[in-house]
Parts: sequence; structure tokens; C-alpha cells
Amino acid sequence: MRRRSRTPVSPLPQRDGIDPARVRLPEDPEGRWPTVGAHLLDRYAAAVGAARVAEMLRAGRFVGADGTPVGADEPYTAGLRLWFHRDFPAEERVPFEIGVVYRDERIVVADKPHFLATMPRGRHVTETALARLRRELGLPALQPAHRLDRLTAGLVLFVVRPQDRGAYQTLFRDRLVRKAYEAVAPYDPAVELPVTVRSRIEKERGVLTAREVPGEPNAESRIELLAHAGGLARYRLEPVTGRTHQLRVHMNALGLPILHDPLYPVVRPDGPDDYGRPLQLLARSLVFTDPFTGEPRRFMSRRPLSGLG
Repeated sequence: MRRRSRTPVSPLPQRDGIDPARVRLPEDPEGRWPTVGAHLLDRYAAAVGAARVAEMLRAGRFVGADGTPVGADEPYTAGLRLWFHRDFPAEERVPFEIGVVYRDERIVVADKPHFLATMPRGRHVTETALARLRRELGLPALQPAHRLDRLTAGLVLFVVRPQDRGAYQTLFRDRLVRKAYEAVAPYDPAVELPVTVRSRIEKERGVLTAREVPGEPNAESRIELLAHAGGLARYRLEPVTGRTHQLRVHMNALGLPILHDPLYPVVRPDGPDDYGRPLQLLARSLVFTDPFTGEPRRFMSRRPLSGLG
């Protein structure tokens, strides 16, 4: 059996809780790139501009495995590994703190606020739960075992050591973690609850919303009523599967769209986040058996939902 090569250690430290980017120079049988600079310009000019790539090379921003800057005129060598820090876009700070409900040598269970992405993606990079926790807890190797939508608050399991991450990710992959959510949505006595909703949900790349389509079900959610008052109700939601926006789609399909949902049933115009109207969806609990100790684990979010007196 061929052994997988180990990922080389970065010569650069993290910046703002974000790992440096790594690039391996590909084979060049046609001789298109006589120098490292020629390749980097060809590779990144369309994304950040040729002038910015040239400036980064002059500033020594690209380094080799020993941390030594690699200049633009360095002869091209296929297989050479380079590291560099990308330019992070300016990000508005999400004005809510992350809670930590549990921490030991293997895991951190965070209580994520609304509007904070779990991990870097798109325009959310340094203002993410992962980057913040790495900085605040001094845990540079921290990684999430699963992901929670940016607009959803509640529990996220992070793994402290890279060698332990696979075991916890496997729990989520094999549906060995029992997750329960709470939501505030309209109350409709005509909707018979509890109910198990099964449907086929698909989401196209570049489209904001997911949708139910005919076909074999690939999404299942259990929904029950907890309390109601003044036209609103609190619901307990248990996803059996994990499709994108599954709980939001299923609640909307029942005629019970979650309070302050910017996508369902109607997509609101894009604009700045309204921190006073968070999506009323909360990952309330995580229950699983620890893969290393065999101990039962049960964690509860301390965050409140609003909109129901």
C-alpha cells in the first residue's frame, strides 16, 4: 500500500488565526515559466492583479520551506513548495462573543453567535469562529469537526489536535451525533405536530436558496411543538440528515418559516446584516459517545432565542 506523504510544515506562522496559503509549482513541459515570478504572475494576476503579485514578490511575501523569501527571478523548479499570506479583505466585526461550554485536551465545544461563520469562506475570513477561537484560546491547530450555517447560532464541536479530527468527523458522517435545534416561527394549530418531514432537497451552486424537488427523499427532519404564545411558537427540530438549509426548507414547507429568515419564503435584497433581527434558529444540543474515552457526552447551548415571550 502506498503511504500518503505528510503535509510539509509551514515556515510561516498563522496571521489573525489564518494559516498561510501553500502552492506547489506544477510540471512545465512546455517551458512556459522560466522563473518563479512568471508562474506566480500567470497564476494569480487575474485574481489580485499583476501589480499586486509583483509587489508581494518584491516584499518577500513568498517563501520556501526554510522560510527564505523567493524572488521573482528565481529559476522555475517544478515541485517547489511556496507559502504566503493572502491579503485579507477588511471585515466588520460581528458584535457578539463566542461562548465556550466545554474544553479539554481534545475538543472545544463553542457556543457560536448568529452572523459568525464557522470557518473561513468567501468574504468571511478573519471574522469566523475558527479564527477567533484560535486567537483567543491560543490553539493554532484548532479545526471544526462539522459546520454550522453563519446565520444559525449554537453549538459547534472543534478538535484541538489534528490527529484526533478524523475520529470526531466520522461521528458526524456516520450520524452518530444526535443534534437538536430550537426555532421560533409562526404558530398554526392546523399543522399537526409532531411530524417527520421527508423530502428531496437540492441546492444549485450560485443560488442562495435550496428547494424541494420530486424524487427519492434525501432529507429528514423531526419537528415538534414546545410552546406557543401570541401567534408565535417555539419548536424543537431534529435533523436526521444534513442537507443545506434543511431545517429552514422543511419549516417553510410546513407554512412555518423561521422568524427573521432572509431567504425563506422570500429572498430579501442583499445588504448589511441586521444584528437586531437574527434568524431564530439555534443548535441547542449535541449528544454523542466520545470515540476516545467511550464516555457519553451531552452539551447544551446557553444562548436564548427571542420573539416568544
